[in-house]
Amino acid sequence: MSAASNPTLLSVAFLGLGAMGYPMAGHLAKAGHPITVYNRTQSVAQAWVNEYGGTAKTTARQAAEGADIVFCCVGNDDDLRSVVLGDDGAFAGMKSGSLFVDHTTASAQVARELAEHASALGLAFIDAPVSGGEPGAINGQLTVMCGGAQGDFDRAQGVIAHYAQAVTRLGEVGAGQLCKMVNQITVAGLLQGLAEAIAFGQQANLDMGKVLAVISKGAAQSWQLDNRGRTMANDEFDFGFAVDWMRKDLGLVLDEAKANGARLPVTALVDQFYADLQAMGGGRWDTSSLIRRLTRRQN
Repeated sequence: MSAASNPTLLSVAFLGLGAMGYPMAGHLAKAGHPITVYNRTQSVAQAWVNEYGGTAKTTARQAAEGADIVFCCVGNDDDLRSVVLGDDGAFAGMKSGSLFVDHTTASAQVARELAEHASALGLAFIDAPVSGGEPGAINGQLTVMCGGAQGDFDRAQGVIAHYAQAVTRLGEVGAGQLCKMVNQITVAGLLQGLAEAIAFGQQANLDMGKVLAVISKGAAQSWQLDNRGRTMANDEFDFGFAVDWMRKDLGLVLDEAKANGARLPVTALVDQFYADLQAMGGGRWDTSSLIRRLTRRQN
């Protein structure tokens, strides 16, 4: 189906085809949106086009030209600025009135900074970090936390829904990033508690398969327990959300806490536990590998 035959199919661009962005952009292509992609490693962009169609460009500016909505999912604040600002950045190519939706997990500060740049150019901006990991992106089941004007959110919501199970506006620009920080605080604490619980059960010589099955039916149930309990007990961590990425996210959390006065003693402690895992060579292990600090098992 073409955009001409279906006016609800907006022209879109997607910047950043990593583990998350690649399948997210794929869902937009499958939905029929005319799409142009950009990735710093051009061979990845070409591989995406070979799989899904669309067009690949060599700069973010070229990819953004003519798009109604430009989506972005890159690594951090500096990566984000590099694809948005400057002569080859997306803002330089975007048409007046178009919308930039940032799925990067970044700081609330950079979201507000880029929103100001966008406004001065007659563009709109939404910060929209996601939760659900690579499986959520592949299966189109992400949770998307948005900050921005209501009208801009309304324009983007239906398009984002192609790869999301929930798309929620939390407030003005920056609120999406702050919500993602709440998410990461919660995940870090849950994983440390689960690591201690499993290590305790193993030390007590319990059948952890049975234990996890039992407690998953009660008040201890959580996504982390259901999806990471068994693999933690089996010492399996070659998948999922990497320790290095979680440390980046917790760094954003702790910086924000310093600015707003929030007290995060457990989060700060778990951040240091993740630093221990990095020192053990586990930067690319799944975040559930916190248990290896307790068992001292290494590959």
